[in-house]
Amino acid sequence: MTDSSRKILILGVGNILYADEGVGVRAVERLLETYDFSDNVTLMDGGNLGMRLMQPLMDSDYCIVLDAVLGGDQPGTIYRFTGEDLRKSLAFKDSMHQSDLVDTLIYCELVGKRPETVVIGMEPYDFKNMSIELTDIVADRLPAMLDIALKELAEAGGVATPKA
Repeated sequence: MTDSSRKILILGVGNILYADEGVGVRAVERLLETYDFSDNVTLMDGGNLGMRLMQPLMDSDYCIVLDAVLGGDQPGTIYRFTGEDLRKSLAFKDSMHQSDLVDTLIYCELVGKRPETVVIGMEPYDFKNMSIELTDIVADRLPAMLDIALKELAEAGGVATPKA
């Protein structure tokens, strides 16, 4: 399969009502505001949909998940996870999210269509207090997170063109 025929999903997950837990969704919103994407790329606000993400995941060959990640480093730290490391992502915990995203990927695999998946995550400062705004620390690091996601996208065969 040529890279340009690869179906790529950029999935922002998290709960935007809890400050930095919504960083993945906010990242997708920013990408949609500032870039146009090649036809093989889909961007989606996955919120905390859990198992309802199964179909969009199975429809893609490669998935870039943007999320808040509890890795234990300083707030604003950016991580890249694949494979078993995916469990460190907040979406992969049985917390406020309906279902564990790793389990959703396992179900995709069971029915024979699991996309290659990478998580680009950021250590949150505040993910417990209700606020629709990202904290300053996380907001300041958002451009760096987007740069990493765009590099990942380019390597996967997707094209993002800055809007005029």
